[in-house]
Amino acid sequence: MTRCPRPPPAPPPPPPPPPPPRGGCARRSLRDWSSPGGPRSIARVEQIVRTPYEDLLRLVLETGTAKSDRTGTGTTSLFGAQMRFDLSEGFPLVTTKRVHLKSIVYELLWFLRGDSNVGWLRENGVTIWDEWASPEGELGPVYGVQWRSWPAPNGQHIDQIAQVMDTLRTDPDSRRMIVSAWNVADIPEMALAPCHALFQFYVADGKLSCQLYQRSADMFLGVPFNIASYALLTHMVADQLGLGVGDFIWTGGDCHIYDNHREQVERQLSREAYPPPRLELATRPSLDAYRFEDIIVHDYRHHPGIAAPVAV
Repeated sequence: MTRCPRPPPAPPPPPPPPPPPRGGCARRSLRDWSSPGGPRSIARVEQIVRTPYEDLLRLVLETGTAKSDRTGTGTTSLFGAQMRFDLSEGFPLVTTKRVHLKSIVYELLWFLRGDSNVGWLRENGVTIWDEWASPEGELGPVYGVQWRSWPAPNGQHIDQIAQVMDTLRTDPDSRRMIVSAWNVADIPEMALAPCHALFQFYVADGKLSCQLYQRSADMFLGVPFNIASYALLTHMVADQLGLGVGDFIWTGGDCHIYDNHREQVERQLSREAYPPPRLELATRPSLDAYRFEDIIVHDYRHHPGIAAPVAV
């Protein structure tokens, strides 16, 4: 009797991919979606997704000290930290939760207007400053006022943004390209003292970098906004000067997680980060001419938003 040949045994299934690391970066597989009918399985590239924000958030959660605070909420706090974002690798908009880009863009444009009233923000559907505003919408001499019309002793006002733009054009190696919102004389009149107090520009190899000092850093709610806001400002200034973008460096003083945000932070840290989105910026004749429609973020893949109360 003739026996049929037995088929060769099936190869064993490939081992499952290793879990993403807890900190530092996550590896994500990218496939070629250009072929009809879906991705081509033969095209597989490993991309390293850096997670400096999530790493610092975890560090504060795990090693911070319990402290009281102005709002009476209570915090876990770590003093002195730094994050660095290479802006050429993508736009640093947090992906482990949805971040409201519209509010970030309109707030930055509002700062650049030199405004102190929330009316313009409300007209554009942004309410992030409402908790601190007077019934008339006033906040006092906050960020935009200090950026665009810092009061001088002689009664005149200094436009720090215009000054720094002029220095960037005429003396890009200057170490004085600083804009400060921390005006000690005006702080009693402000609805909220500046949290992100001072930033500095730096030019090297045809690229513009920016470093921010943030004296008080609400790690869960505030810091994702601040990272994206100053990264956007760096792109806008670089575009005006015909420069590429370098790094955005965030330096924090009191880096804290509010006690009523701990559950939300733990949920966020259980998620895997996605690759950063890409920023498209229209060229405008001046820094003051940018509109919301000129700023587009592409490929923003993110996890769902996580609600949390604001400590006022």
